[in-house]
Amino acid sequence: MAQNTALLIIDMINKMDFNGGDDLLEHSKDIVGPINELRKQAKHNGIPVIYVNDNFNLWQDNVDELIEECKQGPGETIINEVLPEDNDYFIIKPKHSGFFGTQLSILLEQLQVNKLVLTGVAGDICVLFTANDAYMRDYDLWIPKDCIASEKTNDNDNALQIIKRSLFANIRSTKQTTMEQAFKVQ
Repeated sequence: MAQNTALLIIDMINKMDFNGGDDLLEHSKDIVGPINELRKQAKHNGIPVIYVNDNFNLWQDNVDELIEECKQGPGETIINEVLPEDNDYFIIKPKHSGFFGTQLSILLEQLQVNKLVLTGVAGDICVLFTANDAYMRDYDLWIPKDCIASEKTNDNDNALQIIKRSLFANIRSTKQTTMEQAFKVQ
């Protein structure tokens, strides 16, 4: 299996109660299954699963309270399908990138990770910004195109092209490659 790898699930714990949230919610439904399949593979192979999530201005809340607050919005159905397990990591971020203002770099270093699988929403914002920061830190990247969603399909496709062209990431879907092959094939 892919050694020194971590699976990041970005902003899937999400109220989706903002302008454009209905579109993002609709597009997110398609990625839940592939993300859960990757989570299952990761768990089976001892690969850490790390949730990287917006704080929704809940600076003093804990993870359970953040999840409960997010369940109050239209995103509850998605949240219930992707809830973190007790042995998963959960990092709360203040901005778009999972690296900005968080302990993600320290955690990845302690886990001896140099390969990242990025999944989640929004593909054209938080996934893209996290991917860019990961690339700048020399991580190998697999961002399966069937595991990210944005409000608009065209914006998601454009983000994927930037990720492939400028960050040299593998964007093959989970149907086209496995975690074992993802970092060998570009």
